[in-house]
Amino acid sequence: MKKRYALAEDELQLFRQTVEDTKPLFQDRVKPSSSQRTQIALLEQKFIQKQVDANFYFSDAFQPLLQQESPLCYARSDVSSYEIKKLQRGDYTPELFLDLHGLNQTEAKKELGVLIAACRREHVHCACVMHGHGKHILKQQIPLWLAQHLDIRGLHQAPKKLGGSAALLILVELEY
Repeated sequence: MKKRYALAEDELQLFRQTVEDTKPLFQDRVKPSSSQRTQIALLEQKFIQKQVDANFYFSDAFQPLLQQESPLCYARSDVSSYEIKKLQRGDYTPELFLDLHGLNQTEAKKELGVLIAACRREHVHCACVMHGHGKHILKQQIPLWLAQHLDIRGLHQAPKKLGGSAALLILVELEY
């Protein structure tokens, strides 16, 4: 191999004099402790779980029977209409909030799947999905997607203080 930069003898001598009193550095690589390895494994598990949660398939072709009136509401056939009225009045306060502003449909579907899985995992009965007004794409699609999920008991347009027509409150089926 050809040397690209050859030093003159006097420059080499000057370099040797300059580094003459230096000592080699101590190798300071530290292996992670078992608790750090456990934390890393837990983070990896959470990441994998989030990917699994996001894999619920919401169909764009499925058209459930939703009331076309305003405010928007939906109840599964086995859910009392009284539950939806309680949701409408604001008797249920959402514990989790999902803001979908700026997301496209694919990203919004994944985030909805993650929200529903998180509600079930954390035993959250009511959540709020904020879709905004925008071009009304998400506003129209989100109720259709939520109505096809088996764990959604019902949904209703959020009260004014929680976003009004730009948000939905959802009731989630919990495991006991």
